[in-house]
Amino acid sequence: MNTTKIVTLIFLGIVFSVIAINCKHEIPIIAPSTGGTGAGSGGNGSGGTGGGGGKGTTAADTCSADTVYFSNTVLPMIVSNCATTGCHDSATHREGLILTNYNKIKGEVSPGNPSGSRLFTVISSGKMPPAGKLSATQIAALSQWITQGALNNTCRGGCDTATFTYSGAVSSIMSTYCVGCHNANSLGGGIDLSTYAGVVSAATGKLMGAVNQLSGYYAMPLGGTKLSDCQITQIQKWINAGKTNN
Repeated sequence: MNTTKIVTLIFLGIVFSVIAINCKHEIPIIAPSTGGTGAGSGGNGSGGTGGGGGKGTTAADTCSADTVYFSNTVLPMIVSNCATTGCHDSATHREGLILTNYNKIKGEVSPGNPSGSRLFTVISSGKMPPAGKLSATQIAALSQWITQGALNNTCRGGCDTATFTYSGAVSSIMSTYCVGCHNANSLGGGIDLSTYAGVVSAATGKLMGAVNQLSGYYAMPLGGTKLSDCQITQIQKWINAGKTNN
């Protein structure tokens, strides 16, 4: 082989190596879904929302069953029940207290010590919110979050579209995101979402338009983050299945 051919082969080898390096991961690698996908779309990092029976989360699910996350559980619970108009929102700031974000809420707790936290004691005693005492599950979640250090944490996933019963999904979503404004003592829009009958009535009307934040509807949760695609799918599948008290 003469010198010219050798030089040419070396040159071509270098060119192909550069091309290979520059093209690596030019197209993103998508993590495969762990279950059926169906008609839904991914949202809020929760993956496909699954119209079929498979799980609607992906391999990127970062939620731990042993942890209470601020962004996923505590913030929507406090915003829905405490940071409402006339109470502790930015406009009203009753008693000079605003509970609309992490820094404001953390200022009312003592990390690691629920019983020494003002926010927990007034909520667990039933003094607040004025609309009615939070459920035992919500109070336990707040206590666990404080015990775990009152962290500004969040996770992706933790929602399964294969679970869409009233007791297993819908009631919990209503309690966390909606009941603070829509209960027997505070009928926002004349709607009570604290009972099964009230949720059924809303589901027959404007509930899905509101949670999907469609044009012509009041976007719900009011002042909060839109429900995840998975949560909206859970509600829709419950409705499609007949709105059973299951």
